[in-house]
Amino acid sequence: MALVSPISQLEERRQPTTTLEGWRRFIDADRPEFTLLPDQDWSDLDDADRIAYNEARVAHHSELVVVTTSAIQKITNEGQLLTLLNQREIGARRGLIVSGGAATGKTTAIKQLGRFHELRIRTRYSDKTRIPVVYVTAPPKGSARKLAMEFARFLGLPPVRRMNVTDIADAVCQVLIDARTDIVVVDEIHNLNLDTRAGEELSDHLKYFTEHLPATFVYAGIDVERSGVFTGTRGRQLAGRCGVINTAAFPYGQEWRALVAAMEGTLRLHRHEPGTLVRQTKHLHQRTGGMIGSLAHLIRSAAIRAMLDHTEHIDREGLDSVLIDYAAQASAQRSAG
Repeated sequence: MALVSPISQLEERRQPTTTLEGWRRFIDADRPEFTLLPDQDWSDLDDADRIAYNEARVAHHSELVVVTTSAIQKITNEGQLLTLLNQREIGARRGLIVSGGAATGKTTAIKQLGRFHELRIRTRYSDKTRIPVVYVTAPPKGSARKLAMEFARFLGLPPVRRMNVTDIADAVCQVLIDARTDIVVVDEIHNLNLDTRAGEELSDHLKYFTEHLPATFVYAGIDVERSGVFTGTRGRQLAGRCGVINTAAFPYGQEWRALVAAMEGTLRLHRHEPGTLVRQTKHLHQRTGGMIGSLAHLIRSAAIRAMLDHTEHIDREGLDSVLIDYAAQASAQRSAG
């Protein structure tokens, strides 16, 4: 039986989305699909094919399908609306900030916005030179030069040690103008602390990009409102140009149950009984504090562990054996208390 090893797939995904090549791989990636073999065929696999088959399942479970939550839908809709509104804007364009706690789905949401827009542009235009979306992260304790280099690195521009920061920024802007870039996504914006000199310089440089690029800027960060991003004159300017959408833990309810059901539907385990996780939705909510990132990690980890220990199913014991992030653990302890 010929099976395709997932090793090449995993190698391809290692290029980060903060590079143009990595971003395009992310855009082009098909939804994770994997069909389980019938039990008899599974039992009859020789060692080499079994290894390849299990590696493919690990790859599948390590990248479970993204569920379109209400938050993702809202952020995508608002981002698309701003992009349309900004098309003819000459002055300060409106932007969007996605703010929330860790593991509440901010990065997933802004990437899905970027993916939705880029796929829409591809269906309208066949021009391969277009770069509809740019995705970068704000460097921690970074300088204006480091931010400019993040943009240059995304585009694959050659290192320019002798160029000053303005020269780099001008080169980046010209490339993005020529490439008709519509959306610029800046993640980890909480690194932009305007209480510091470095943060002020970083903010000034980011403002330079917003004024020289005919694009909609979308930012995401942890608890942005309390991070210092909106402090001082520069912060007030940013606050005056951007709307804020907050992400948060999911309350226990219908959407949470639907989220668990959708994730369970992607499992590819030979002895897992469908509906097992749905019956554990309350426990999963208590365990994760309603954090979508924590839930995804918990289910992915439990699935891979079920493969490694050959049980091929997830139960309450398997869920509780997974080491979860401290934030979710602390939330669960507060709920129990």
